[in-house]
Amino acid sequence: MMTAFKSRAATIITNQTAIACIGLYCLAVVMGFGRFLFTATLPDIMTQLSLTTVIAGWLASVNYSGYFLGALIAMFVPQRLTWQMLIAWTAVSIVTTMLLVVPNLSLNSWYVIRLLSGIASGVAMILSSSLVIQSFSHERRSVLSALHYAGIGVGISASAILTWWLLTLGYHFDIIWLAAGIISLPLLWLLYAIRPQNLISPDLSSSKLSSSNLQFPKRQSSKLSSLKLQPVKSQPVKLNHSYQRLSIQQTYLNFKRSLYEAVAGHTKAIVLLSASYVLAGFGYITSATFLPVMATQRLTTQSYAGLMIWLVVGIFAMLSNPIWGALAKRIGETKTLMGLTLLQAFGMCLPIWSDGAIGLYGNAAILGLTFVGMVSMTLNLIKNINPAYSNLLIGLATLAYAIGQFIGPLVTVALAGKQDNFNAGLLVAASGLLLGLVLVFFFQRQNQRQSSFN
Repeated sequence: MMTAFKSRAATIITNQTAIACIGLYCLAVVMGFGRFLFTATLPDIMTQLSLTTVIAGWLASVNYSGYFLGALIAMFVPQRLTWQMLIAWTAVSIVTTMLLVVPNLSLNSWYVIRLLSGIASGVAMILSSSLVIQSFSHERRSVLSALHYAGIGVGISASAILTWWLLTLGYHFDIIWLAAGIISLPLLWLLYAIRPQNLISPDLSSSKLSSSNLQFPKRQSSKLSSLKLQPVKSQPVKLNHSYQRLSIQQTYLNFKRSLYEAVAGHTKAIVLLSASYVLAGFGYITSATFLPVMATQRLTTQSYAGLMIWLVVGIFAMLSNPIWGALAKRIGETKTLMGLTLLQAFGMCLPIWSDGAIGLYGNAAILGLTFVGMVSMTLNLIKNINPAYSNLLIGLATLAYAIGQFIGPLVTVALAGKQDNFNAGLLVAASGLLLGLVLVFFFQRQNQRQSSFN
């Protein structure tokens, strides 16, 4: 029975579609729950805890600053530790989700929990993508990567459905977060099951390595039998702390050299695309944080209007990558990114032009349809600038995006005033996106100029 248990525990999943589905599940947990469940439950959190819009904005920004730190941490994770660190930070994401069930948490505790959740989201987002996508064959990489990134939309949809279901049963945000954490627990076993083959240590006591299975030529066997083997006493390894400090210093120096080599000859293109990505993070986050709150304010006759609108975001986010991926193959990723940026800016203006359901639902559909596509297009563009340093460049872009996400909610709540009117924040977000569109245009021209020189 013990052998059967070990064989089940040591299950290794190698099927590419299954790995893509596990990646989808991972993004649904660390992004859909770890980051965006806060958006779904924010109206209830503000009601139950009597939070002001300013505090809600700071809680959102603290989470996004954690995402910045997580992306920074992920950039320094060695390739050989990707799988272990992914499991560790996914566990942190799940635990911080479940911790919000604790009654009477202080506001400082909320800040710490949301910060840790943001760090976990940033690390797990990057490392899961690295681990999962490298498992795909070249022929299937495009399709299976789209399935993997669909996890963000699935997680947003799941956060809306879970919140709506438990609220109708009379529960509140604390039980919703606990349920989300419980739903996430099987992910840890599944991540364990896709561990890289080179990390599977042989079991010296197993039948595969038993003496009966070892075959030697007869002459060698006789010689081996005559040898007297002396047991080797293992000595405890003493850690050399000065060596550890040198290793950390060397890691920093290696990173600094890699960064210089990555941007050499491509500085202008990287700066333009990174700056546009800051504005992309700044532009979408107003709706991504406060859309259900706006719906609760405006659509007072519709029950759970905020959750229905958030569900629309999730559904359209699931459709985003396949649609824009197909378009990018026809017209190119840069032009597709420019179209997405313009469309998202238009969507930000809809709630300003229409106070009713049309403006809010239109904003939700466009937000879901564009923000995941903008992420994937930008990351593909920046990694192709210098493919030899793709992971480093993706990390830099993620840091840029996180900066925009941190600033966005703070600007929005500052402009909302005592009346909690989000129109000014939406207008600034749209303006930021249009400025980002101009930067992408100059990035395209810089790329064309660089290509002509080459």
